[in-house]
Amino acid sequence: MYFQRLQELRIDHDRTQAEIAQVLHCKREVYRRYEKGICELPVWALIQLAQYYHTSTDYLLGLTDDPSPKPRGVRPLTPTPQSDK
Repeated sequence: MYFQRLQELRIDHDRTQAEIAQVLHCKREVYRRYEKGICELPVWALIQLAQYYHTSTDYLLGLTDDPSPKPRGVRPLTPTPQSDK
């Protein structure tokens, strides 16, 4: 679950819930609910935390175990097969 990553990153960076709540401009209790998985983390907060921790949103969401951010850019689209008519 992605919320476990939030807690791990916060602890690894020696930050308190109150400090991260300040980064997100929210109350500590609101952030605590994100971190515990009680409430869903809004997309804007996900992006802000990825920037704060210098990691990718994929890492925060648990889609990858690689914490290094990926370079920004446009990914090439995978061509879709054309059906013969």
